[in-house]
Amino acid sequence: MPEQTAPQPRIDIVSDAICPWCYIGKRHLEGALALLAPEGLRFEVQWRPYQLNPQMPPEGTDRAAFHVAKFGSAERARQLQARVTEAAAAAGLAFHTERIQRIPNTVAAHRTIWLAGQHGVQDAVVEALFRAYFIEALDIGDAAVLADVAAGAGLERGAVEAMLAGEAGRAEVLAADASARGAGLDGVPSFLMSGHFLFSGAMPAERMAEAFRQAWTILRSQAA
Repeated sequence: MPEQTAPQPRIDIVSDAICPWCYIGKRHLEGALALLAPEGLRFEVQWRPYQLNPQMPPEGTDRAAFHVAKFGSAERARQLQARVTEAAAAAGLAFHTERIQRIPNTVAAHRTIWLAGQHGVQDAVVEALFRAYFIEALDIGDAAVLADVAAGAGLERGAVEAMLAGEAGRAEVLAADASARGAGLDGVPSFLMSGHFLFSGAMPAERMAEAFRQAWTILRSQAA
């Protein structure tokens, strides 16, 4: 396939920073993009906010108690977590969710991702937030933790601290979250290409690549 000359298409990933399948899906996405690059298919990637727990109080909540309430028992929660950890390991990720003490409200994390998008380091900050939560078991609802994580991923610490101390990005994040729900999205990760919904879930890299390939072929033919 010849090198494309059309404007670079965009893949949007609707995601939450505490969604384990979103981190797994990120790894599969990276594999898919690596498969497509030799064909001349390269995509801009943007991360869009979604709150798995929109009613979460600002201070977050105890993770163990939340999971018992959600899944019915601590044993059931452990079984489900073991499945997720196994899937993560298959994607090359060493989750340590047993160390996580609290489930955060993720609006502040999404605002940090929003800020990162304005400075060209969004993907790096998303990666750092996923790693902080699932591997390092940090509380990514805490402003100081967010500033540390974002600074390590290329954002200026003072800019993050100033944003989180005010209201910048909050309206944008909440509006985007509401828009995703209004469009019928009820699961993450969800993948869109140039605004068109493709699929939800952390499907394997080869299947992702084929979905992106087919979608781009259709969109390009429609624009011709």
